[in-house]
Amino acid sequence: MDVSDLKGLFGEASKRMTAATEHVRHELSGVRTGRASVTILDSVHVEAYGTRMPLNQLAGLSIPEPSLIVAQPFDHSLLGTIEKAIRASDLGLNPSNDGKVVRIPIPSLTEERRKELSRHVHKLAEEGRNQVRQVRRDAKERLKKLLKDHKISEDDEKKGLDEVQKLTDTSVAQIDDLQKKKDQELLGH
Repeated sequence: MDVSDLKGLFGEASKRMTAATEHVRHELSGVRTGRASVTILDSVHVEAYGTRMPLNQLAGLSIPEPSLIVAQPFDHSLLGTIEKAIRASDLGLNPSNDGKVVRIPIPSLTEERRKELSRHVHKLAEEGRNQVRQVRRDAKERLKKLLKDHKISEDDEKKGLDEVQKLTDTSVAQIDDLQKKKDQELLGH
């Protein structure tokens, strides 16, 4: 039996499942809950210096109050461009600038919008769970191949399948927890 094959298989499966979970965590952090968070602006890119750049590389972002984000451009000539880029994003935000900073009020969410965002959260979580299950499928196929090629015993295959299932259960539980927390933020229950 080649123990390094199994360790490599578990290591790779674990890494891929962790990456899927972290991807869901990042995607969910961008879902707006009515409270200001600079991560909701991660998707905003601004035309500057002949290229498209992420907003957070062109301005300092701060949250002076729970329903307001302030973008302070490092280069004041970009004020109008930053304002336009935020307005053009699909975030439904209505920024304004006072000549020094761009103020981005975060409107409170309607019940209908909260439910819509909750459905989006569920979709993102399900995509993450599907990625984890795909990793499990790949790992199971590799274990079967190792058994078929007589590199591991049937006992080792069974232990391997159990280990892969534990990794899967842990990752799915983490994604479920992320989804539940985001739903609580959105729907308040």
